[in-house]
Amino acid sequence: MMRLTVMCVAALCASAAAADAVELPTRKAGLWELTMLRAGSATPEVTMQHCTDEATDKQMTANFSPMAKQNCAKNDNQKTTTGYVTDSVCSFGGSTLTSHSEIIGDFNSGYTMTVTSSSDKPPPGMPPNSTVMLQAKWLGACGADQRPGDIVMPGGFRMNIKDMEKLKGLLPKQ
Repeated sequence: MMRLTVMCVAALCASAAAADAVELPTRKAGLWELTMLRAGSATPEVTMQHCTDEATDKQMTANFSPMAKQNCAKNDNQKTTTGYVTDSVCSFGGSTLTSHSEIIGDFNSGYTMTVTSSSDKPPPGMPPNSTVMLQAKWLGACGADQRPGDIVMPGGFRMNIKDMEKLKGLLPKQ
């Protein structure tokens, strides 16, 4: 479950951060509640909290964009009247992932990102086609014990997104 959650977070961040032609706005500083839902899946929703600031959001974009540039043959990001749309074709670990992402809302109070994807070689136990929805809601200031980049996962597991080297070992190898 933890590996699936980390992989979904990485994939969602890569989709959101892969803006070349259109740059996504920075989220409002503070504590965000992120709820991930997989449509048509028995997998329960996953809710986590992410403490962020402007520098952390920019660092996430800087860290994930090179991954998208290296692994994605197509990565088109466009602004729409209600948000943003990204269409991409990426290769990870010998598998090709085609995805369509839509972000609706704003980066000050809340937004929803829906990612519909298909894989020619999905990881064991994963379907070839999936839809993942991320609902984000700004809660207020980060807690006194939190620093920007902290993510509190279900069960209280805490990691900091700034420690990207630790996450790289969990991503599929090329």
